[in-house]
Amino acid sequence: MQRITNCFLHNTKDVLLLQKPSRNWWVPPGGKMESGESVREAVLREYREETGLTLLDPLLRGVFTFLVMGDEDLFSEWMMFSFEARSSRGTILEESPEGKLEHVPVERTAGLPMAEGDRTIFRHVLEDTGVLYGTFHYDRDFNLLHSHFDKEEL
Repeated sequence: MQRITNCFLHNTKDVLLLQKPSRNWWVPPGGKMESGESVREAVLREYREETGLTLLDPLLRGVFTFLVMGDEDLFSEWMMFSFEARSSRGTILEESPEGKLEHVPVERTAGLPMAEGDRTIFRHVLEDTGVLYGTFHYDRDFNLLHSHFDKEEL
């Protein structure tokens, strides 16, 4: 099973996002964990590789399982660990190897193109507290079939 980390670096006004060229969907920067890495090590490394920035004190805000269903069977499965950070150091890359980086006003994020289930993750991290646990079921075209959640308050 593939494991992914990402991080929402934001303040009260904007959030640094990445527009992926494959579907033009907006995501928080992050990527695949390497063998033997902790989730914290992975989010720090991936964020630095994709943005040039070093996150300061990222906090875990969500753990999610994604299931992509075939006709009747499971086609693929992965887990994602979403973090939140309020500060960083370094200089942002002029060009990310993964797509277009942009500081987006928080109030504009709801209207951005993204996977439907990601809207729940964005709302949770940008507007709520605690840790959210969830499972998303998609079809092969990434249409959201259903989802369910549990929340842990900090």
